[in-house]
Amino acid sequence: MKLRIVLADDERMVRTALRAILENEPDLEVVGEAATGAEAVPLVRELRPDVVLMDVRMPEIDGIRATEQLVRTMAEPPHIVVVTTFENDAYVYEALRAGASGFLLKRAGADQLVDAVRLVARGDCLLFPAAVRTLAARYAPADPSRALRDRLTEREAEVLRLMATGLSNAEIAGRLGLGSETVKTHVARVLAKLGARDRTQAVIAAYECGFVVPG
Repeated sequence: MKLRIVLADDERMVRTALRAILENEPDLEVVGEAATGAEAVPLVRELRPDVVLMDVRMPEIDGIRATEQLVRTMAEPPHIVVVTTFENDAYVYEALRAGASGFLLKRAGADQLVDAVRLVARGDCLLFPAAVRTLAARYAPADPSRALRDRLTEREAEVLRLMATGLSNAEIAGRLGLGSETVKTHVARVLAKLGARDRTQAVIAAYECGFVVPG
């Protein structure tokens, strides 16, 4: 089955270019477009796509608020990738906090765009570790009350730290000398204990409580 995608961007030319790139792939299908966040929210609820490419800055409702509404109100929200011009923008961090699965720069090439859609659709984390460290150093609110050390086992803590560096389950397994299924189980437990819906939200939580320190 094809992955179903909704595009949300206030520039028609951008949406046209994204559609052309994505629909050139046999496993991808653009099922809808929106020019504002206000249009995107009901459209996504109606179409229930697998992935939404969401411009972070749009009129009426921006990509942050649209992401927040979809994650909060849908029982099974899609994976949302926010598209941005500047990776170190406060908007990007707020979008990740709101529930986005990752971000993509507007200058990204066609291959990066296609890979990003497939990556988030299968539940993997679309983060750029260096950029996220910079964002966390600038914008993460200090909240020691969310301390994780008492909630995670030693192994789970190791796994979370490696998740924050952008490693996949297979890469974490290789680093720790564990089986891929064992790592998958640890990741699932970390997400459950943090109340995080995906890896991205777990990493953001780790930065905000000081468990992972930017730098």
